[in-house]
Amino acid sequence: MAAKIVTVLGASGFLGRHVVRELANHGWRIRAAVRRPNNAHFLKPLGKLGQIDIVQANIRERMSVAEAVEGANAVVNLVGILAPEGQQTFESVQVQGARNVAEMAARADITNVVHVSAIGADPASDSVYARTKAAGEAAVKEAIPGAAILRPSIVFGPQDDFFNRFASMAQMSPVLPLISGQTRFQPIYVDNVADCVAAALDDLDLRGRTYELGGPEIMTFKELMQLMLKIIGRRRILLPTPLPVASLIGNVGDVVGSLPFVTPPLTSDQVKLLRRDNVVGLTKDETLGTIEDFGISPETLEAILPTYLVRYRKQGQFSPEVPV
Repeated sequence: MAAKIVTVLGASGFLGRHVVRELANHGWRIRAAVRRPNNAHFLKPLGKLGQIDIVQANIRERMSVAEAVEGANAVVNLVGILAPEGQQTFESVQVQGARNVAEMAARADITNVVHVSAIGADPASDSVYARTKAAGEAAVKEAIPGAAILRPSIVFGPQDDFFNRFASMAQMSPVLPLISGQTRFQPIYVDNVADCVAAALDDLDLRGRTYELGGPEIMTFKELMQLMLKIIGRRRILLPTPLPVASLIGNVGDVVGSLPFVTPPLTSDQVKLLRRDNVVGLTKDETLGTIEDFGISPETLEAILPTYLVRYRKQGQFSPEVPV
């Protein structure tokens, strides 16, 4: 019996590479759909010979999505952005792109669909990111009512853009900005999110619902920075940055981000997100599932962070500091 085919859009991203590896372990044949195939060949060794194919697709372009999902048995959409860049806007990627994927899957008679969104998706939010995440979910549900929607909190792991960014800053700067230091987060390990994606594809009982995914610990932004600094063995000043000041920095970031090939450290929309806790259960919606529905025990920060933040210690893996 031939292995089933799953098209994974956004396969070359941080979460994507882990999802591809997990799906390969589950026996799927994987069609890794990415905008730049030449930059995605590192995915092939994650599976057996011939198990992973790289194809070109851009979720903003319906025909390329249609070609990517044609003949597949399942579809996973992992594509999202934290800040707009050129034609990659929140609306074009997280709303229209999500709609394109769901509608092209429906046209191909594919009902086994997993869409990865984010905790905080809210049509009434003052954040464009959060509003478009909610609109994208609605578009997916309209086209594929049986889709599984996953909303992770901050995802951490070897290639993350959260702990790696601040650990890198701590190597050079004696001060780290503390924006809304009391905002709470519930970080979840990237492999645990990948486990949930694979389970949602394999288990009929998990489909047709929305799940909020968080790790075992709820920590403030300040506590996360303190833990990171302890692990890399560095003492740094955590400088509280009032939200009005952060908003000003974000406005500057918006201007800088409009320039080609420039990624701003902070945008005004990200400042708005930092005003709201990023944890499971804030919406008080009893229909939402959690990671417990997958039978997965999520990894702790203390168990995982030292495995990849070691390179930020003064002497790397040979540093005498004891992380935790």
